[in-house]
Amino acid sequence: MSSSTVSASTVTLTGWGRIAPTQARLAQPDTVAGATRLLAEPARGMIPRGLGRSYNNAAQSAGGMVISTTRLNRILALDPATGVVTCEAGVSLEQLMVAGLPHGWFVPVSPGTRQVTVGGAIAADVHGKNHHVAGSFARHVRSFDIALPGGELRTVTEASDPELFWATAGGMGLTGLVVRAEVQLKRVATSRVRVDTVRTADLAETMAVLAEHDRTFGYTVAWSDNLARGAHLGRSVVTSGDFAAPADLPAGADLFEFRPGARLGVPAPMPPGLINRYSVALANEAYYRKAPRTRMGELQTIGAFFHPLDGIRNWNRVYGPGGFRQYQYVVPFGQEAAVRRSFELVSRARAASFVTVLKRFGEGDPGLLSFPAPGWTLALDVPARTRGLATLFTALDRLVVEAGGRVYLAKDSRVPAGVLAEMYPRLTEFKKLREVYDPAGMLASDLSRRLGW
Repeated sequence: MSSSTVSASTVTLTGWGRIAPTQARLAQPDTVAGATRLLAEPARGMIPRGLGRSYNNAAQSAGGMVISTTRLNRILALDPATGVVTCEAGVSLEQLMVAGLPHGWFVPVSPGTRQVTVGGAIAADVHGKNHHVAGSFARHVRSFDIALPGGELRTVTEASDPELFWATAGGMGLTGLVVRAEVQLKRVATSRVRVDTVRTADLAETMAVLAEHDRTFGYTVAWSDNLARGAHLGRSVVTSGDFAAPADLPAGADLFEFRPGARLGVPAPMPPGLINRYSVALANEAYYRKAPRTRMGELQTIGAFFHPLDGIRNWNRVYGPGGFRQYQYVVPFGQEAAVRRSFELVSRARAASFVTVLKRFGEGDPGLLSFPAPGWTLALDVPARTRGLATLFTALDRLVVEAGGRVYLAKDSRVPAGVLAEMYPRLTEFKKLREVYDPAGMLASDLSRRLGW
C-alpha cells in the first residue's frame, strides 16, 4: 500500500470549541505503514489529529494535510495480569476502559472526557483529577512508536531517547505522528467510585477543602460558581473520591459494570446566546443549592464522576454558532492571591462559564511543553462572543505570567506568542529539537503558525 492510496479529501475543521474553522486535506490511514509513508513524502503543513477534542486549533492546518488516527484504533495486546496494553494511537480512552475493566484495569489518567485518543493524550500530556498522586498521562507510557518527518519509524522510551520522549509528551503533535503506544493501566477493584461531596461557602474554604482532600483522596476537583461575588466569591462544590471496594457495592452487583455512550444529544443548529450571564447565573445557583452541604461515601459510576458531559452528545453545540473558548491556567502554590484575583476578574466581567473547575496539581513531569506543575489550576468555558472577553483574557494572561504560571496549549486559542514564551521557559529547547527532527519544517498546525513555531 503506497501513501498515494490513503484516502484524502478537503474538509473544514475546528477544535471542540468550534471556532476558527480552516480547510485542509484530511488523510485517514488505516495501517501504521500507510501513516508512516505519509510522513515520508516531502510536504509542508502536516499535523496529526485524533478525535478533535482539543479546544483550539492544535489539530488543524490551513491549506495543508491533517492525518487522522481514527482508523488506527486497534488494541493489539492487553495483559490481564499486569495491565500493560499495547494499542494503536487512535484507540480512545473509552476503548481502553471497555477492554480493561472486566480484568480490573482502568486508565491511569483521564481528563474530563474519555473521547480522547491515546496519541492525543500523549501529544497534550493530559491530566485528570488525580494529578496530585498520578501525574500526567505520559508518566504511564512505557513506550511509543513515532513516525518522524521523513518517514523513519522509531520506538521511543524515556530511557532510550529522553529528549524525543519528553518533547513529544505535551508537544501537540509537532515532533511526529505517534502510531502505537504501550501504556500501564491502573488496577481497580470495581468500576464504582466512592465520592464525598462538600459545598463550600467561599474561595478560602474551597481551597482549604481541596488541600485537605488531596491528602486523603486519589481524585479531587471543585466545580466553582464563577459569577458569585463578595462574600460568596469562589463558592464551590468539591467532589473527592476513590474507586470502591467490592464490599461497598450491593450484594450481587456487577463489580465492573460500565455503560459508555451518550444518553442525550444537542441538536444543531442551536440558537445563539443561549449561554449568557443570566442563564448561567440561574444554572449556577440551582446547581450550588442542589448540592448537599456534606455527603459521604456516595457510589457513582465512572461516567458520572469522571465524564459527566460525555453523557450529552455534541454538548459543545449548546454554545451556539459562535462556539466557545476555554481558558486554563496553573499558578504555583504560594500564589493563592493570584487565584483569588482571577476569580474577581472573571466575576466582575460577568463572563458566563458554567463549567468552571478548580483543582490542585502535584509534581510536573519533564515534558518541555507539558502543562501541569505544582500549584492551582483553573479552567473556564466562555462563549466566544462574550462582550469584553479579549480584555478579560489579556488581564488573566498578565496575572498568570506575573504569578509564574502558564496556560494549557491544548486549550489556548489566543495568547500572543511573546506572552506564551514567558509562560514556557523551555520553549527555546523545544524549537531546537524540532529543527533536529523536522529540518524541512514539514509539521505545522494553525496553533503553531500563530505562535511562530
